[in-house]
Amino acid sequence: MSVKSNNQRVAARVSEKVYATLSQAAELTGATLNQFLVQSAYEKAQQIIEKERSVKMTERSATAFFEALEHPPEPTEKLKKAVRRYRKSNNAIEH
Repeated sequence: MSVKSNNQRVAARVSEKVYATLSQAAELTGATLNQFLVQSAYEKAQQIIEKERSVKMTERSATAFFEALEHPPEPTEKLKKAVRRYRKSNNAIEH
């Protein structure tokens, strides 16, 4: 019977200078080179993902956004009609 591992392998070829720098940093943190590489790469990946998930706005668009939240425009007739239709269909489903 074979045991399947959930771990994946990642390999990279680097110059001697890069290897020496990474090894030194790993040693200084008390980690193995592999532990250091995985932890560092994982932290960087999380930063990149978080940065891409955040909303990016200029100061002007942020000001307009918050102004609209604080002082929303009056609903148009089209929006009022859509709300009535939604409420009517919702009441029919609930009863």
